[in-house]
Amino acid sequence: MGDVPERWASVRAVLPAVTARFADLVGAADPKALATSEWTVADTAAHVVAIASIYTTLLAPDGAEVADPALAERIPTVTVDTVADLNDLALRRFTERDPAALTGMLRSMVASIIDMTEGADPESTVPWLGASRLPVAGVLAHFVNELLIHGWDIARAVDAPWPMPSEEAGLFFDLFIIGLARNDFGTLLDDAPRDDRRIAVAFRSRHTAPVTLVLHRGRVTVGEPGGRVDVRVTFDPAVLHLVLFGRVSRVRAALTGKLRVTGRRPWLLPTFLRAVRMPTNAVPLSAG
Repeated sequence: MGDVPERWASVRAVLPAVTARFADLVGAADPKALATSEWTVADTAAHVVAIASIYTTLLAPDGAEVADPALAERIPTVTVDTVADLNDLALRRFTERDPAALTGMLRSMVASIIDMTEGADPESTVPWLGASRLPVAGVLAHFVNELLIHGWDIARAVDAPWPMPSEEAGLFFDLFIIGLARNDFGTLLDDAPRDDRRIAVAFRSRHTAPVTLVLHRGRVTVGEPGGRVDVRVTFDPAVLHLVLFGRVSRVRAALTGKLRVTGRRPWLLPTFLRAVRMPTNAVPLSAG
């Protein structure tokens, strides 16, 4: 687990390593094979490269804006439910589909991201989707997760191995999800219920820091230590993220023993997850 500086060092080491695995996977796959119900392997790789391109701008020392005006205009107003539209727009405007070109760009962009964040404060924030504020460490962790999830899609499509170590997946939970909760979700969760019911969910894993997230009146915050908890979730980060992104069903995850739900009011977890949810566009060909 470790504190933010330790996790910052980890995510900076993990990002180039996962990028190399992803690039090798794409290079060996049939670019026309369907990785999801709508995206080919080449489309999926292009989606990842498009995100990398945005992040090279977002993380630039001068804080430059995204060069494409159409994307720049949409990014601040996006919600979880409209991320799919933004992704589709980005894919239409980013037309490269040659695997060699895509993997070359990806490796170069990630190298630039690592270089430009050398010496950066990992807890300093940058504007992200939906006018949210995301720590720099969370940006890198988000990209690691994009590579892991979409690598999983491609690997399933072409029957190739794809490791998703829990230590790598845990970076997304610690640095991205909790990073947003400690700062500002902006408009990302605008459709969250805004009633007075308070739902507190404690998350526990051997690979992440223990934390409680609280949903109350449409806002998600980090709960105070020792506060009342309604639901307890014990999880393996790789499995939890596949569930959150619609790749694996909750039933299948529970049967593996790597996702357990307990607590005094466990039936509140589905309500919590309907509000605190992740985009599930680019649906896999089959999710079990």
